[in-house]
Amino acid sequence: MEAPSPSKHLPAQERRAATVEAVVALAAQTNPSDISTTAIAKHMGVTQGALFKHFPTKESILEAVMGWVADRLLARIDAATRKAGTPLAALEAVFMTHVEFVTVHPGVPRMLFGELQRAEMSAPKRMAQTLIARYSERVRALLAQGKAAGEIRAGVDENSAALLFVGMVQGLVMQSLLAGDVRQMSDQAAGVFALFRDALTGAQA
Repeated sequence: MEAPSPSKHLPAQERRAATVEAVVALAAQTNPSDISTTAIAKHMGVTQGALFKHFPTKESILEAVMGWVADRLLARIDAATRKAGTPLAALEAVFMTHVEFVTVHPGVPRMLFGELQRAEMSAPKRMAQTLIARYSERVRALLAQGKAAGEIRAGVDENSAALLFVGMVQGLVMQSLLAGDVRQMSDQAAGVFALFRDALTGAQA
């Protein structure tokens, strides 16, 4: 007799968390827009009815996923920032932590890109936009601290530098998705950040 799925008898909060994790796992292998509630329920080993007891719609599931991503990514980069000794070291720690997060959860950027490309303004899309805004605020704050500490050139425009910082991560993500291997991000990240650091400090090869 087949053993019952551990997802079948979870308390409500754990069932919601398991649903989010199932979607993140599926997004690593499937186009996020093609992930149906049927596929989610099958992945978890439960019925759709059991799924809808905790999430009334698919959009509510995606909203919970965006919340999961925001909470975990921001918590990780905040922890990395606190451990860094200087603002410039903190920027590098944030960059490497973000790359590591995507490497562990490759479905996350695919979902973010998917939500941001939707024409209509949905709750998940608003949450994705908010995440990027909160992330960028942290980067700009570190850039300002670096300038105040004399680590970063006074003439560096914080908004442009923050935009470039986010774009570097997104570029690495896109290249890894095209290559079909997210692990290559880790190999390329150090060199990419080194160029960014040199631009901030005015260092020359």
